Amino acid sequence: QVQLVESGGGSVQAGGSLKLSCEASGFIFSHCGMAWHRQAPGKERELVASIATDGATTYAPSVSGRFSMYHDDQNKKMYLQMNSLKTEDTGVYYCAEHLNWQSYCSSLGWGQGTQVTVSA
Repeated sequence: QVQLVESGGGSVQAGGSLKLSCEASGFIFSHCGMAWHRQAPGKERELVASIATDGATTYAPSVSGRFSMYHDDQNKKMYLQMNSLKTEDTGVYYCAEHLNWQSYCSSLGWGQGTQVTVSA
């Protein structure tokens, strides 16, 4: 089994930027559909961005134009670049496999997430 590990979260002021990272030892993310999710206290988990195996990306309307996700096969990492952050972006962010049927991808385990806190 491969365990996903998120990092890069922190506390920033509204309008600031953060870059989140996701990695799993030896794993090549471009082989799989992947996604970033977030969850705020008392709210349902939200899909914020996804990338298909052909490289096509999709973003939730609330983050479109501000967030960008991509993977780096050389460093075996996946990223979520977050710009123009708003207080509404606060939450725990998770990376996960997305819409996969192959065991290589679908067997990825969710990590602990990384906390993002945006202050007014």
